[in-house]
Amino acid sequence: MKHIIVIISFLILALSNLGICQKSKIPYGNNPAVGKYSAVNGIKVYYEIYGEGEPLLLIHGNGGSIKSSTPKIEYYKDKYQVIAMDSRAHGKTKDIGDSLTYVNMTSDVNAVLDQLNIDSCYIMGQSDGGIIGIKLAIDYPDKVKRLAVFGANLRPDSTAVDADNAEFVKKMIANETDDYKLRLFGLLIYQPQIPIKDLAKVAAPVLVMTGDRDVIKLEHSLEIFYNIKQSNLFVMPGATHFGSYEKPELFFKVLDEFFTKPVSTTTTYDIIKNMK
Repeated sequence: MKHIIVIISFLILALSNLGICQKSKIPYGNNPAVGKYSAVNGIKVYYEIYGEGEPLLLIHGNGGSIKSSTPKIEYYKDKYQVIAMDSRAHGKTKDIGDSLTYVNMTSDVNAVLDQLNIDSCYIMGQSDGGIIGIKLAIDYPDKVKRLAVFGANLRPDSTAVDADNAEFVKKMIANETDDYKLRLFGLLIYQPQIPIKDLAKVAAPVLVMTGDRDVIKLEHSLEIFYNIKQSNLFVMPGATHFGSYEKPELFFKVLDEFFTKPVSTTTTYDIIKNMK
């Protein structure tokens, strides 16, 4: 029971248990009609593509899968070419022993996009998916047209993550024996380790999204926002780490505007100083 509580608290996989992942007639994440594998970096990454138009990559969170992106696929498949993939060690994508790192997962995404002949795309990353998105914007900047992240962090310490939640996971991992769970929990406890200075390498516009009751500290989301040149910040009121599922109408309204309209970085001072 304790394991279930941890997963519900931290992993996107729990969204189905929380009842906030909408049901669909299409078996996203297990759809033989469109599901394919891409052989990259010594593994086979499973992905599904829906719709046509500008490519939009969806990256799920820790413990999740393509199925976790069901509401987003349903919403965007008539507007974009939606690419959803299972990250390394998630869903139908296997990992190889101790290879589960954000560095490897980011490299996987880049390699799959190369195989699909996608030179750049819009990206929406939830939680760990947001971390991968940020890493992609740092390490492979040409691949990112615009990036939106919800509940992403640069480091796992108490300056970035709520201390009570972090301590709870550490206590649980001390008694865990399942190797797979240890690898997933290891991501939460020991990773990522992205230097704040690396955000200066991000060239694409970025929308930093968070809930005002997120497990990621608001101060840390602000830190990410302040250090990316072309960035906007959205704090969802009354929302947790799962705000994109809790308030979908608000989430999609904000995301639509970010993806389709010019990104403004104008400050109040910019307006005042130009007044005549």
